[in-house]
Amino acid sequence: MPRNTTPNAIAMLKADHRKVEGLFAKFEKAKDADRKKALAGEICLELRVHATIEEDVFYPACREAGVDEDLMNEANVEHDSAKVLITEIENSEPGDEFYDAKVKVLSEQIKHHVKEEEKKQGNIFTKARKAGLDLEDLGQRMAAEKEELLAKLEAGSRPKPATPSFQSTRLAA
Repeated sequence: MPRNTTPNAIAMLKADHRKVEGLFAKFEKAKDADRKKALAGEICLELRVHATIEEDVFYPACREAGVDEDLMNEANVEHDSAKVLITEIENSEPGDEFYDAKVKVLSEQIKHHVKEEEKKQGNIFTKARKAGLDLEDLGQRMAAEKEELLAKLEAGSRPKPATPSFQSTRLAA
């Protein structure tokens, strides 16, 4: 993509947020199981890609620029928690017990995460701007990775997502 047509990193991430918010709203109104499955699949795809480009490009740049470490750690844990629900949703059907509840909880988690990134005072995006990050360069790198990831995921590749913040603990069997 030519540099001048690629949105800056923050504009790209905000556009992703609005798209997913719209998909969640459509899911809430859906009655048909096939429609719910399709919308949930699109939500999961969008969130997988969004989380990956943030974790691979945006978050490391923020950390390197000195953006609040606690805030960045919280963002990573929120991502890992969402990835667990995404995998659960992808591996279930609308008729399954807790399917709608899982999508609802994922929606609530994402709303909270978006608030932390862009709406709350002292948010990640504001701190990234103040740190002087090259948002145009980051946007270009993120757009390239997003295009590649979408192609892989749309082709059916759904590896178990990494959840590094959950690696230090073991769930009891």
